[in-house]
Amino acid sequence: MSIQPEVHVSDLPDTPYNLWVRGELDEYIDAPEGSRVEIIEGEIVVSPAPTLAHGTPIRYITRAFERAKFDDPDFPWEAQQMTELNLVGVWQAFIPDLVITTGEILQAASDADLPRLVSDEIEMAVEVTSKNGKGDDLPPKRSERRKQGKKPNKWTGYARTEIPYYLLVDRSPKVARTTLYSIPDQGTGAYLHQESWEFGETIHLPDPFGVEIDTAHWKPWKD
Repeated sequence: MSIQPEVHVSDLPDTPYNLWVRGELDEYIDAPEGSRVEIIEGEIVVSPAPTLAHGTPIRYITRAFERAKFDDPDFPWEAQQMTELNLVGVWQAFIPDLVITTGEILQAASDADLPRLVSDEIEMAVEVTSKNGKGDDLPPKRSERRKQGKKPNKWTGYARTEIPYYLLVDRSPKVARTTLYSIPDQGTGAYLHQESWEFGETIHLPDPFGVEIDTAHWKPWKD
């Protein structure tokens, strides 16, 4: 996520989430064209379109899944960019950088002309951090986890809706690492297992994907 652009919000007649579900939220938000609008814990979060550097990992991840499909026509998984995602049951609306789901689900949604997918249709969500982002993609800090009533974010939202896998590409120069989170725990809103790869290493996604992702050209942002 990048720094938020200037945005004006009119008085809302309903919650942001309910307006979003009905397709009415844009009527009350004056945001720059191409902005990403999400509902995170009842707050409207607006960010600009991703930069080219931000999109590099997304391009490589997408390419890896396309290659797997080419090698095996029965490979079920496909990557879809910038898809609106309804987190059913926690009343949140995210737009992940990338989602991994089956081609069958994507085709059915396309045939029905649906505006978005729902969380239980997703096998993996992918997010890439940005220099001026708010940190909503990251796991809460340990000190925050110990506090009762910690502020949830996208990491906890994905876990609370039990999306099986969450792939986080952290482009911070202090990190420069990709982490695959798995085993979501709905009650605590946390992922119980993780595996990481430094930039430059080949990511080996486990079953059910069995996909390798080249990160040789992934770079952290410049301070």
